[in-house]
Amino acid sequence: MQAVKEKISEMSAMRKAKSEAKSEEKAEKEIAKTRIEVAKELRKAKKAEAEMKIHVAKAGEKVDKEISKHTIGLSQDSLMGGTMDIGDSPNIGIGESMNTITAPNSAKYM
Repeated sequence: MQAVKEKISEMSAMRKAKSEAKSEEKAEKEIAKTRIEVAKELRKAKKAEAEMKIHVAKAGEKVDKEISKHTIGLSQDSLMGGTMDIGDSPNIGIGESMNTITAPNSAKYM
């Protein structure tokens, strides 16, 4: 009778050990699955960031192209934010000409 009780106790302990091992394995699988999902999201974020940089660069090129269309005939100095006198107007108060054009700075966006 004692042997039967020991056998049942051993079987119960074995069942409990198997259950714990199965729970640990399930938890490890969930952790691995979560890590894979995080890696995928990071990859997607990096891809989106690279695409955004490309779009910003393209927008900057379009702005530069548009600026160059409107600044044809101005000197290179005026493209860099300098001034250019159009006529020989008399100086006004602080020494600036009435016919002075100031071109916007042509800044690179990327």
